[in-house]
Amino acid sequence: MPRSVLVVDDSAAFRATARVLLSARGYEVVGVADSVAGGLAAARELRPDCVLLDVNLPDGDGLSAAGAFGDAAVVVVSTLDADELGDALAGSGARGFVGKAELASPRLVELLGPP
Repeated sequence: MPRSVLVVDDSAAFRATARVLLSARGYEVVGVADSVAGGLAAARELRPDCVLLDVNLPDGDGLSAAGAFGDAAVVVVSTLDADELGDALAGSGARGFVGKAELASPRLVELLGPP
């Protein structure tokens, strides 16, 4: 059974792109959400193995929320780069970071784990 992923991002275009890329790699995208609150509710219901979580969301900050997704492996995504996120990334509880422009990179699979 493939690893399940929840995509949390306020951009509908990014959610659609992430769904296509993740599915093509063998992951099962079990849901999408456009806010921290929506993501947490979806995670409670769907219990994904992994969460792809945007930093800037309309109702909060993905770095602050990363630890609230329970046992799911959280990978933070942003148009910012890791240097701009600084210490907040290290203390977030996220497994790691991938820039949105690098979503198709092998680094994402490395962080999410094999499908």
